[in-house]
Amino acid sequence: MARLQRTLSLGSVVLFGIAYMTPIIVLGTFGILAQSTGGMVPASYFAALVAMFFTAMSYARMAAAFPVAGSAYSYVRKAISPKLGFIAGWAVLLDYLFLPMAIWLIGAAYLGSAFPSVPQPIWVLAFIVITSLINIVGLKLANTVNALLMIVQFLVLAAFVVLCIHYIGGDASKPLWSLTPFLNGDMQLPLIMSGAAIACYSFLGFDAVSTLTEETRDPRRTIPKAIMLITLIGGLIFVGVSYFVQLAHPSAQFENVDAAAYEIARNIGGDVFVSLFLIGLIVGQFASGLSAQASGSRLLYAMGRDGVLPKSFFAGLSERFGTPVNSILLCAVVALLALKLDVTTSTSFINFGAFLAFSLVNLSVIFHYWVAGEKRGLREIVLFLVCPLIGLVADLWLMISLDKLAIMLGVSWLALGCLYLAWLTGGFRRQPPEMDFQEAA
Repeated sequence: MARLQRTLSLGSVVLFGIAYMTPIIVLGTFGILAQSTGGMVPASYFAALVAMFFTAMSYARMAAAFPVAGSAYSYVRKAISPKLGFIAGWAVLLDYLFLPMAIWLIGAAYLGSAFPSVPQPIWVLAFIVITSLINIVGLKLANTVNALLMIVQFLVLAAFVVLCIHYIGGDASKPLWSLTPFLNGDMQLPLIMSGAAIACYSFLGFDAVSTLTEETRDPRRTIPKAIMLITLIGGLIFVGVSYFVQLAHPSAQFENVDAAAYEIARNIGGDVFVSLFLIGLIVGQFASGLSAQASGSRLLYAMGRDGVLPKSFFAGLSERFGTPVNSILLCAVVALLALKLDVTTSTSFINFGAFLAFSLVNLSVIFHYWVAGEKRGLREIVLFLVCPLIGLVADLWLMISLDKLAIMLGVSWLALGCLYLAWLTGGFRRQPPEMDFQEAA
């Protein structure tokens, strides 16, 4: 029987995780964060990094204990209970199902600023149609193209930072080194945390490398290390880039808050650079949306195949292309909500699901190591009780810092999941079906 080959090294896995994060998103959401925090974007990213660091530690612990591809779903199911595991999976499904919508909405906002004569819904529909067709046909060509698109994205991001530094250096009133973006007399902690709740959107996917366990050498060691490195490297990129952008544009006022980096790009580099920036951002959003829709559709297919979702709709593959067409089209239909939502609400809504899943993974560490494993030494108290509790509190704090509409939508999604679980388990009398994730030896 053919098996996946273990060829991926730590460096390869880390590169995959950073690419999945789409680093250029720090520019895509800059205006929203600047407005939410009163011009303290780096502070919000730093707060998000601290929260995500402790959660990443919990993911690393659980990845070492259970080296399977199911991530939060499998960790919570095995460490706490199958029913709560289903809820964790349902929360993760919120990310996978709605993430393409947010990605395409951000891309459409920037294209709308560049071409104001074209209605933004046209760009949203174009993203949906093109990526859906590519995913239906298959991803062999897309995977090759994505590697090239990532190079373009990093070059544009580096050029943006260099031009920001050049722009700051040309204005004697703007210091190159300042603590103001992190700490000033006008800062308000609730605003910083509100911004951090949105900033965590940029970290989504740091745990996605768990899907590579069957193709990674020594996954029990490699995957946990990769999770921590991806979180730290991604966080440093977000904090560093937002710091220089904030210094170049201290104000929180923009012509179009959803496409603020477009305005900043013109100020620091002129019309030529703004065109290059737009290309880089759209390339990054297109590649990210393509991957997110592919991942989401595969998750839906796996859930349908294993009976977690209706098999008749989700478990089928196209005879011609061998792809889960129904799941891909469902992702496309869900993405049509972008026509009615703004970037802030869509990213916050997705973060609700992430924070819920993150909270449950932190709890899983406590249940698996502290409760069931009875690891009670001083070192174990710090690693398996204190650290996950810090991560849990941080995630819950970020969750309640989301805007009210996002919380309402998130709670509605959670309630829908509980109702579906009740139906699936006959009123909670039996265990839900288990998704088949092969454990890596």
